[in-house]
Amino acid sequence: MKAVIAREGSVDIIDLEEPTLEANYVLVETAFSAISPGTEMLLKDMRSNEPISLGYSAMGQVREVGTGISHVKKGDRVACYGSPFVRHAELLKVPKHLVVPLPEQVDAHEAAHVGLGAIAIHALRQADLRFGESVLVVGLGILGQIVCQIAEASANIVIGMDRVAERAEKLTASGSRFVFDGEEDMVRNLPDITGGAGVDAVILCVGGGNSGMIDKALGWIRDKGKVVIVGDVSMAFNRELMFQKEAQILISRAGGPGRYLEDYERKGIDYPIGLVRWTEGRNMAEYIRLLAEGKLSIAPLISHILPLARIREAYDLYLEAPQQVLGVVVRYGDF
Repeated sequence: MKAVIAREGSVDIIDLEEPTLEANYVLVETAFSAISPGTEMLLKDMRSNEPISLGYSAMGQVREVGTGISHVKKGDRVACYGSPFVRHAELLKVPKHLVVPLPEQVDAHEAAHVGLGAIAIHALRQADLRFGESVLVVGLGILGQIVCQIAEASANIVIGMDRVAERAEKLTASGSRFVFDGEEDMVRNLPDITGGAGVDAVILCVGGGNSGMIDKALGWIRDKGKVVIVGDVSMAFNRELMFQKEAQILISRAGGPGRYLEDYERKGIDYPIGLVRWTEGRNMAEYIRLLAEGKLSIAPLISHILPLARIREAYDLYLEAPQQVLGVVVRYGDF
């Protein structure tokens, strides 16, 4: 099978042996995978002699199921998430908690973003917003856009900000009222939007270090508000600013509880719902539910659909024309 790796700053397509099925695993023939630019560009630029797998979010059709699998069967359309199991590759061997079935009405391209959807949902859960509370999302790449749409669906007051005007326009087109392509304009309008109190939470979906961003976020939140870090943000911040508001600074770890834990992912041991309400698998299923009910619209965010053989072009686009590219989906075979 063909799979995508990064090595020494370059992207290559290589041939690998097909994985063999085990208990509590599902073999999925990939139809589409979604590129996560923040994570994947970071991995691509690592100067390593060892190959690094790229990708972690996809959808496809079940080829075969192992023992212990009851929620999907051969031939089902499914969405799947989580490296090292999910990657840009023709065939995926995925543990059962990282595979969710797709209702017929769910678009395949949108379902391929299930990993980003789970990450967005977990970030909002870390913010612990209640009905009617406000959130400022800084960074309106594909992940920030999804965060905003889910927050809107949850009846939160959503403020979006990105210095790339085209990204701000995309969020406005999705129905958000308070969208800004400049920090000064956002700061000027923030008191009117929040009644002078500041936002309940800031979610940082920016990358590239962004030194000083946490200090700015601490200035934008209300007393005892929260700052949730999703992107690659410098962790230096002013303790006094945090102390003055008794603020919380939180890290959002991927798609939710269970991520990177062997018992949950590899061994298929679930957490009782009474103890852990929202695992990464349940967050994945929730993203799919929102798609099925028409409460999210991801298709307008997909700017390019490329066959696997042209995947290198996607990473070039993110470098050379960031204003023109938002979501990129990779297509496999005859799908």
